[in-house]
Amino acid sequence: MAQGTNSISSPVRIGICAPSTPFTRDAANRVIALAAETHPQAELIFDEQCFFVEGHFAGSDKQRADSFVALANDPSIDAIWFARGGYGAARMAHAAVGQLADCAKSKIYLGYSDAGNLLGALYRAGIDEVVHGPMPTDIGKPGGEHAVSRALDWIVHRQANVLEPGLVEGKKHAAFNLMTLAMMTGTRLMPDLRDHIVIVEEISEYLYAFDRAMFHLCSNLATHGLAGIKLGSVGDIPENDRPFGENPEEITERWCKNNAIAYLGRSEIGHDVDNKIVPFGLLKI
Repeated sequence: MAQGTNSISSPVRIGICAPSTPFTRDAANRVIALAAETHPQAELIFDEQCFFVEGHFAGSDKQRADSFVALANDPSIDAIWFARGGYGAARMAHAAVGQLADCAKSKIYLGYSDAGNLLGALYRAGIDEVVHGPMPTDIGKPGGEHAVSRALDWIVHRQANVLEPGLVEGKKHAAFNLMTLAMMTGTRLMPDLRDHIVIVEEISEYLYAFDRAMFHLCSNLATHGLAGIKLGSVGDIPENDRPFGENPEEITERWCKNNAIAYLGRSEIGHDVDNKIVPFGLLKI
């Protein structure tokens, strides 16, 4: 899809699938209504798979993979937007990305949280437009319409004002949920992050679990030539039976220092409505 603002006569077709957990029709209708009001150039196509339920997941592993592959390989669709996170993308990402046709390589792929498994696999496969940013599920949060609109601003218009403000032009970036990235490390989903500024965020984890994940991540990436690590928001931290003794930034700084990785400060990404856009790879504004 060409860079720049699209006219109403040239619609941007956005395919939406749920590689992890189910979405609801009510939430989908709210997102469609918002897009019609704020981004009339966007045509949102919610695959029926988004509403499947099989245990924890939005359908079986095969159904989730098939939905993603069908949308990605449809030459009439310009972008793939992941509906929500949860857990499940790791179970189908490798097989799904291996089925992509040439036309899938020019699309934008946008999501965060558990969708990071697919973002990582896509980036590893050489897909150019992999993006960490808000998903349709954010419509359910107070003020979530701003997050949804921010994602559409990027997909439809490539508006630079929705980018994470600390991104550096001419530098490579990648952004993930910490637990997702830590679990991905050492697997066939993990991309090469050499020379990248890696931004991580987290939600709903005890600080000892955050510490454990940061230990695992930094220990494994210590020799991978990162340009550095930045920390996004860390929200909804459960209370342990005793204080941990460090906050998330102190934990991150310590593990970065112990592994000779540059700690580069804070970033505006996370499981909140202020989640900003981070395109993977070399930033070109």
